[in-house]
Amino acid sequence: MASKSDYFGLPYIVSVILAIIPFTAWLFGFITRFMEGKIIAGIIRLIGLGFILWIVDLIMMIVSKHILRLLPV
Repeated sequence: MASKSDYFGLPYIVSVILAIIPFTAWLFGFITRFMEGKIIAGIIRLIGLGFILWIVDLIMMIVSKHILRLLPV
């Protein structure tokens, strides 16, 4: 059975493929943080650090199956 990961509970391989595409990684990271109730973290993902967070999210998704939690609060 495929394990679930961060992007809306999608299977891990689908989430990794979506994380590889910069626009979907940026958009889904933003939506995921808002769905978790982390408004500030969502805004940070929306307006800044786009490329850096994309690279870090991609690495984190492959290694730990979760995107980076920049602000855990």
